[in-house]
Amino acid sequence: MKEKKLIGYVGTYTNGDSEGIYSFQLAANEITDVKVAAALENPTYITISADNQFLYSVIKKGEDGGIASYKINENSGELHAISTQLSAGSPPCHVSLDDRAESVLSANYHKGTIDYYSSKGGIVEPALSTVEHHGSGPHTRQEKPHTHYAGFTPDEKYTIAVDLGIDQIIVYELIHNQLIEKSVLNTAPGSGPRHLVFHPNGQWAYVMTELSSEVISLKYDKDNGRFTQIQAISSIPADFSKNNQGSAIHISSDGRFIYAGNRGHDSIAVFAVDQQTGLLSFIEHTSTYGNWPRDFVLDPSENYLVASNQNSSSLTLYRRNCETGKLSVIQKDVKVPNPVCVKFLNLL
Repeated sequence: MKEKKLIGYVGTYTNGDSEGIYSFQLAANEITDVKVAAALENPTYITISADNQFLYSVIKKGEDGGIASYKINENSGELHAISTQLSAGSPPCHVSLDDRAESVLSANYHKGTIDYYSSKGGIVEPALSTVEHHGSGPHTRQEKPHTHYAGFTPDEKYTIAVDLGIDQIIVYELIHNQLIEKSVLNTAPGSGPRHLVFHPNGQWAYVMTELSSEVISLKYDKDNGRFTQIQAISSIPADFSKNNQGSAIHISSDGRFIYAGNRGHDSIAVFAVDQQTGLLSFIEHTSTYGNWPRDFVLDPSENYLVASNQNSSSLTLYRRNCETGKLSVIQKDVKVPNPVCVKFLNLL
């Protein structure tokens, strides 16, 4: 049976040669047909609706920033702009959707805020609720809040903000379209939590820290919307003394393996998940064969992983062993300017 071509998208920084969002195809162990899918400024993070109908992106436009949405042509991968919501100041760094693509969340690193929007037919309405964080941390980069992630709990009962600047993971409840604080977990001072993923069982979650280069394992109480830390494990070798900043974190759909990106060490760390306790054990580091891996993604089959090297303007393709979790590089130096976020269309 012939392997189906998979369509992927790359969000980028446009302060160099990039023109916006790029698309590509993956088949037969190779990434091909890299091209501009939509021209816009600094679409650094993107997400795709579960039904493959719409793509949402952060956007910068002059002195304003916000969220843009696009209709996806599933056959060609082309994107057609359908809405934009902007506000004054720096653009967000993260965007996420609920399963029905009716609720949109964005996180703004520079403002230290999260925004909640409604979306109908892919059209994003003006923000219904904005929450501004307060505080600071001991690290030189923690002079104020820096919200880096906003997403939904698996049951979509609550929303979560991860703030690098104040070392906090904050759970919100949506009441009458307003984000109301439910609980706060303080991570170690100076750790700089960045991104979060849930285990498929909904009972555990994992957070990548940017400043301390660790993966934090959390237990989640879905009834009370509260996290409890159960582990912190380094994502870099003990003898690595150069600058490293943790980046992305993803989990396999079977919940057996965690993957965490290291910028500086320029690697992806692989961990095994104990299915009884949720605790992690280290498996291996794999080079990204590029500079500053900002993000990566498992393809829908999870036989592949694609990493984005921001500073070397390249993608790296790996074959993934689904039994061991290990990665083997099969294609390097796929040229995409200033790549940040990578996403695939879902298999329907």
